[in-house]
Amino acid sequence: MTREEHVARLRARAGPWDLIVIGGGATGVGIAVDAASRGYAVLLLEAHDFGKGTSSRSTKLVHGGVRYLEQGNISLVMEALKERGLLRQNAPHLVTNLAFVVPSYDWWEAPFYGLGLKIYNVLAGKYGFGPSQLLSRDETLARLPTIRTEGLRGGVVYYDGQFDDARLLINLVATAAEHGATLVNYARVIGLTRGADGFVDGVIVRDEEDGTETRARARVVINATGPFTDSVRRLADPDAPALIAPSQGIHLVFDRSFLPGDSAIMVPHTRDGRVMFAIPWHGHTVVGTTDTPIPEPTFEPRPFDEEVDFVLETAGQYLHTAPTRADVLSVFVGIRPLVSGGDNRITAALSRDHTIHIDGSGLVTTTGGKWTTYRKMAEDTVTQAAELARLPERPCATRTLRIHGYDEDAARHGDLRVYGSDAPRVRELARETPALGERLHPALPIVSAEIVWAARHEMARTVEDVLARRTRALFLNARAAIDMAPRAAALLAAELDRDEAWQRAQVRMFTDLAQQYL
Repeated sequence: MTREEHVARLRARAGPWDLIVIGGGATGVGIAVDAASRGYAVLLLEAHDFGKGTSSRSTKLVHGGVRYLEQGNISLVMEALKERGLLRQNAPHLVTNLAFVVPSYDWWEAPFYGLGLKIYNVLAGKYGFGPSQLLSRDETLARLPTIRTEGLRGGVVYYDGQFDDARLLINLVATAAEHGATLVNYARVIGLTRGADGFVDGVIVRDEEDGTETRARARVVINATGPFTDSVRRLADPDAPALIAPSQGIHLVFDRSFLPGDSAIMVPHTRDGRVMFAIPWHGHTVVGTTDTPIPEPTFEPRPFDEEVDFVLETAGQYLHTAPTRADVLSVFVGIRPLVSGGDNRITAALSRDHTIHIDGSGLVTTTGGKWTTYRKMAEDTVTQAAELARLPERPCATRTLRIHGYDEDAARHGDLRVYGSDAPRVRELARETPALGERLHPALPIVSAEIVWAARHEMARTVEDVLARRTRALFLNARAAIDMAPRAAALLAAELDRDEAWQRAQVRMFTDLAQQYL
């Protein structure tokens, strides 16, 4: 899977594609997988790198949504719980069970939350991840040895899913490619074209690497750009009303010592009404998230001071040692593409359901939803788009479609677990060239072979691509990632045939970016 091959396919095609998908995040790539596995001719275009936006910045959970149960949105919870089970079934190398403990400090909390989580398990049915149960004080401490002990009465444990979002996304890109889709990153759609009937019939795309512009025609064009949905819709209609009310959520990353066990903490009520999690992830502790309305989305959103303070304050209420700003190894921010509720600016109350909207121009837009339900969003969108474009009716195949890297025993690969069935090939690179087996930094278990693999097989083009998304260095430890940048740039330059000036520019750009994560 190389970018050169896919760019060549884009430029060589004379006739129309069945579907052109704009957006290389979870929703867009999920649509590409669904459509390609049905046998449709698919082109996906991403202006930056796959997962540059929201899809690499999630809370790292595959879950039904306990909070939505409390809100009474039973249908959303049931759908998400089913999709959670299908995702673990189809990508066991990336989706794993994780125990969540709700600590109780008041007498009523354990029975109250215990009942709610029993209902949560019942709704999951055959897709359940494990039964919930009440915990004594000692059992709670055994699972959460760093929890605040003052006033602790016990807790409730339940099970949900955890995953690596960016790694799942790149595996979905590979899955779509294996089924015949053409996918190109750093390919910006700068215009929509219309046919004689006035309906959108294609796009004008600019290759961000060489500046070449190409017109690509399609029977239907799908806008799957998440928080940037409205900007694409306005390429067709400059006066299109907003569909999206963007909201940002931040996550703080700490050393594993803050949560040394294998269980996560779920705080069901914070003072802003959101659920907050503290979870073990890649040998670190991730705490989040907030829900802050913002006027406009950006590709590199920054945390507000009050958000950082809120997360630190909330974590300090539950952890024996309260974390401080000095303990933060990285802070990352994601933007939720919430479907607007008119004048309602309380984004925690806006819909997490997905919406399919067809503009008067014939442009199909799908937005909303969440990572867990990406597959169902894709199924609904492709079915609707195929009907609109009068494509041959073909059934969805993704309920049982194994995602690239599928490996039921991925844990045996150790630090390379997230590569699943590709792990032996990554390890082979290090055997062939021993220097590629060396870690890029002592603080993280990332070896040089992973950078080479990303360049050769995963369309990585920049230092940011490999240190933020193909590996998760930037999200785990920003200072370590900065130190890794020169070596990563040298490895990429050798693979991509770039010169020393390119390397220096890459290191400089990545260092500037990483400062925002400190």
